[in-house]
Amino acid sequence: MPKMMSLEELQALREKVKASIDLREKGDQAEKMVIVRVAMATCGIAAGAREIMSYFLDEAQHRNLTNIMVTQSGCMGYCYAEPTVEVTKPGEEPIVYGYVTKERAQEIIEKYILGGELVEGIIPVSHQSLDE
Repeated sequence: MPKMMSLEELQALREKVKASIDLREKGDQAEKMVIVRVAMATCGIAAGAREIMSYFLDEAQHRNLTNIMVTQSGCMGYCYAEPTVEVTKPGEEPIVYGYVTKERAQEIIEKYILGGELVEGIIPVSHQSLDE
């Protein structure tokens, strides 16, 4: 990290960090928001999940998308498809995307979150619970 040379630089960094924290901690309004969960277990991190999470946070802030909460989860069980991202829109079933790159993350934001169009890379639900 470069050395801070002025108070203005420090204040700008503070505002950026505060905005990122705000995007991650909107728990009281979660049922009204699009929730983006990035799997941050060891295999996800090794596959680049930190960069994907940072990308979602930066894009949401840059686009001023106040209806999105970006957070992390543990293992989703899709180690073969890391990094994985689960997107839950209000009132809809979650969709899990695998092999998420920055390009695919941009598509997810533009086409699915903002446009309602499904994007390539969905991991199909193929498991059943013990109750079924």
